Amino acid sequence: MSERPEMFEGVDQVWQDGEFVDFEDATTHVLTHALHYGTGVFEGVRCYETADGPAIFRWDEHLERLYESAKIYDIEIPFEPDELTEATVELIRREGLASCYIRPIAFYGYGPLGLNPQQSPVETAIAVWPWGAYLGEDALENGVDVAVSSWRKYSSDKIPTNAKTTGAYVNSVLASLEARGNDYTEAIVLNEEGNVAEGPGENIFLVRDGEIFTTGLSESILDGITRRTVIDLAEDLGYTVHEHETISRGELYTADELFFSGTAAEVTPIATVDDNEIGSGTKGPITDDIQTTFFDVLEDPPDEYADWFTPV
Repeated sequence: MSERPEMFEGVDQVWQDGEFVDFEDATTHVLTHALHYGTGVFEGVRCYETADGPAIFRWDEHLERLYESAKIYDIEIPFEPDELTEATVELIRREGLASCYIRPIAFYGYGPLGLNPQQSPVETAIAVWPWGAYLGEDALENGVDVAVSSWRKYSSDKIPTNAKTTGAYVNSVLASLEARGNDYTEAIVLNEEGNVAEGPGENIFLVRDGEIFTTGLSESILDGITRRTVIDLAEDLGYTVHEHETISRGELYTADELFFSGTAAEVTPIATVDDNEIGSGTKGPITDDIQTTFFDVLEDPPDEYADWFTPV
């Protein structure tokens, strides 16, 4: 086996098909259907160290989306949601993690190869590991430099955009590789109409004249759970949020502020797009207000947001 990546150092176990197994033993066959055809669904979730102890953020909504994604691909997850919850909580406890990233995945496993996966068994796994700021700690304060990708986001009549599917993320990989290859931190992907969709693994928000705009679900985006969180928090802070918008590429360059949202990215400001400075070229005041509120809620959840947290 190849050397373990640094991000997984110290991880002892993975939950796989109903059992806790040693990290090194959490393997699958090279003829697994999902490896060849991308027939898997997954989620990315965070557990935070709160004032009341470790808690998984908006777990129920992530779990609901996992099962909805599976339904689209006729993947019958052989475990009930409560079983996956129990397994995840126990895994975090076993690893002794106060905060972590959580990756549940269900996929068509080793069986007959061919486009029809239905004779292949469904395999299910959950892994957890420590993971800091996805785009870098500095990015949370100073923002990231991004570029509009030459790769377009697929439309929902080609691949369902409301499902987190392993194979479909090749589109995101291409956009990220292109951005990094051109010395940008991240990409912005346009949809087939040439309007803004999202980042490779993030939703996007635009601030103009004190109001907040984000691309609507009809723009070939994933219905991000952190996106929902930002909308809820922004409205509670008194901002006007337009959540069903069509945003043109040109509007990015003239925005007062831009920021990404996502489980991995959390709330990350965008400093430049295609080398065009956004606002002051650093985190704007509305982005700062939302980001600060977001992390305050995670650190010490107020009663009105208590149902967002699943205690560990």
